Amino acid sequence: CEVVDEEPTCVPETISTCWVTNSRHYHTYDGRDFDFVGTCTYILTKTCSSDPTLPVFSIEARNEDGPNLRASNLGSIIVHVYDITIAVVKAEKGIVRVNNHRSHLPISLAQGKLHLQQKGKSLLIQTDFKLKVLYDWEDHVVLKVPRKFSGQVCGMCGN
Repeated sequence: CEVVDEEPTCVPETISTCWVTNSRHYHTYDGRDFDFVGTCTYILTKTCSSDPTLPVFSIEARNEDGPNLRASNLGSIIVHVYDITIAVVKAEKGIVRVNNHRSHLPISLAQGKLHLQQKGKSLLIQTDFKLKVLYDWEDHVVLKVPRKFSGQVCGMCGN
């Protein structure tokens, strides 16, 4: 809720979305599309602000060699939030690695501030500050961040 004309008013939360598909097609938070091929670990998005009120997080994608020089494969994603590291490996459907320990879904962590569950054929990671990560254990990742992170994050998904 916000105060508009001195009246409390419910305002819908604005969400920015970034997605990566086939480890090379990127759609940024600000709606730009680009292609990029590489075989390293890349920061998709992370908190880059000195604002102490914003939660600190980062999401990385680890790309591996693909079938030819013009392609790479998404091997895993790594989420760092609440001093917890969650690694999701392509071939391990239904399983995540929490601080290097293999765990089955669903999971609730950080005193209920972090939830991991299977949603259809994908993994959904949600935080209490409305960060969402959706990964299909193959080649498609969707990241959603609330408006308060506009201009406060950096990485492949945009600064």
